[in-house]
Amino acid sequence: MCGITGNIYLNPEKCMESDLLMKMCRTLTYRGPDEEGYYAKNNVGLGVRRLSIIDVDGGHQPICNENETVWAIQNGEIYNFKELTQELIQMGHTFATRSDTEVIVHLYEEYGIDFVKHLDGMFAIALWDEKEKKLVLARDRMGIKPLFYANLDDQLLFGSEIKAIKAAGLNLTFNIEALNYYLSLLYIPAPHTIYNEIHKLKPGHVLVFQHGKLEMQRYWSLAQVSTLEDYSVSELQKQLRQLLLTSVERHLVSDVPLGFFLSGGLDSSIVVACAHEVHNSRIKTFSVGFEDPSYDETLYAQTVARHLNTEHTNITIRPEFQNVVYELADHFEEPFADSSAIPTYYLSELTRKHVTVALSGDGGDELFAGYLTYQADKLARLYSRVPGILSKRAIPWFVHQLPVSDTKINIGFKARRFVDQALLEPGQRHFAWKAFFSEQLKESLLQKPLLDCLWGNLDGYAPYKYYFDEAQHFEEISRFQYADTMVYLIDNNLTKVDRMSMAHSLEVRVPLLDTSVVEFAFKLPDQVKMPGMKLKHFLKESVKDMLPEEIVNRPKKGFNVPMPRWLKEGLKPLVHHYLSSEMVSRQRYFNPHTVQHLVNTHMAGKADYSRNLWALLMFNVWVEKTSFEREPIG
Repeated sequence: MCGITGNIYLNPEKCMESDLLMKMCRTLTYRGPDEEGYYAKNNVGLGVRRLSIIDVDGGHQPICNENETVWAIQNGEIYNFKELTQELIQMGHTFATRSDTEVIVHLYEEYGIDFVKHLDGMFAIALWDEKEKKLVLARDRMGIKPLFYANLDDQLLFGSEIKAIKAAGLNLTFNIEALNYYLSLLYIPAPHTIYNEIHKLKPGHVLVFQHGKLEMQRYWSLAQVSTLEDYSVSELQKQLRQLLLTSVERHLVSDVPLGFFLSGGLDSSIVVACAHEVHNSRIKTFSVGFEDPSYDETLYAQTVARHLNTEHTNITIRPEFQNVVYELADHFEEPFADSSAIPTYYLSELTRKHVTVALSGDGGDELFAGYLTYQADKLARLYSRVPGILSKRAIPWFVHQLPVSDTKINIGFKARRFVDQALLEPGQRHFAWKAFFSEQLKESLLQKPLLDCLWGNLDGYAPYKYYFDEAQHFEEISRFQYADTMVYLIDNNLTKVDRMSMAHSLEVRVPLLDTSVVEFAFKLPDQVKMPGMKLKHFLKESVKDMLPEEIVNRPKKGFNVPMPRWLKEGLKPLVHHYLSSEMVSRQRYFNPHTVQHLVNTHMAGKADYSRNLWALLMFNVWVEKTSFEREPIG
């Protein structure tokens, strides 16, 4: 695992400054604490910070081909590099290292920019072709590894994180559209960032920059998968089980110590169970818990650890709230408000004390229909048949009288979200259940110059709609899964894991997102994946003998934190500081009266605005920590 960065000037006479390249590179030191490397020639520079995982002593980057005309740097791992190495040797290529990165330059010599289609792994790659004067940037199919770029008038810059690009001293402007998406989703979806000038390279895409022209190509799309028509469920279960075992085994390749995140949920437990079958030594597992018993799941993790005889380490977190909030703002670099980043941060910190690589269970909910929203989507079809006076007035009135709760199983909160959106069209409805600031609340929250810039387009649905529409050939639940995979999984979950693990120089791998597993999952008909209301039914049936029954059949809870209570206790001083009328007025983004209403209502226990307040808190901390001065609008 590494951090990569670099740039290319449009003017071929302008030379790359080594001091600037070093400055950009060293913003990423925690992503690669072991060593750094540079390529600088004429108007091009590549820089890399390396966390040594494969070929620790010899796999230095940047790496080149035999005649030093193609250079590459990589953040990530290529899991099929051994097979590719043998194929390329047979084609006549000579290898100088045992590194997985070296296959990239030789594949490029054989296949041009189609080299990326041969790679199986998680990666963000920058490649420079000296002969063709061509810079190639590539991101893995599932967007496990991040890659940002800025295409300016005089140069193109890129980096594993925004801070590497910012180190070049750019004049950045605020992206109002990104703020709108952030308020809806609590994160900013690709290709947007909070800055107009900096973009996220989308998963499964290659960017080619040559002679001042930028070309974007999509080399892989999950939407191209076709649903199975003829199948045997029992045979499919055997296939999935073998795919999982093979994927986990491939993800275990490492020259440094390796362990596993174990939350006690089904997905991480499956990954550990598969490793138990294919690994030849005792497994190290790690989990974090909370003092609040309604949120704590460490007993489930311990059950799995005992069942599989792992070497298990567990901690109960008591966050140092001010420190962790500032750490989150530093590492996400733009507003990001998934509160489960807090336990992920502490879990990564714990794990890194013992190992350098960890495997996680991310992706199972999206691939195998594990979210409660999929049940809600099916219930909404029935709800739409209820007579109008009941579905539009009586039932919503009753549901909104349910008590507010600070516990994890907040029935009232879920019921209110269901009835408020249940009668919308399917795509909009599914998105609305994942949105946290409604259009009405945004109108009250945002200051008028910002509202005027958004031209009344406040729903934030566009990123979800793009993928929901792209998957029209899928059945309805699969369409929801596809949109969740391409937006929520990639831009929220994988972003969270990458930033929090890299904050501690820990590489995290996600075997459930191996291309073979992902494509197999989307071939499954809805009725196979989720018959009736049975979440993850197919996945559970495929692995049920590998784990204790109580783990396989336990209800879905998620990796959440007691944020409703934390805002009233440990986070209260930060809330009163960063969401004070004085600070909100000074920053000129939000209406201080609306913010104070949300704060007062939540603190009084009259409503649960914990997600909204956490989002506003993280946004205002980001503004203050970056000293970002928005130019007046209008």
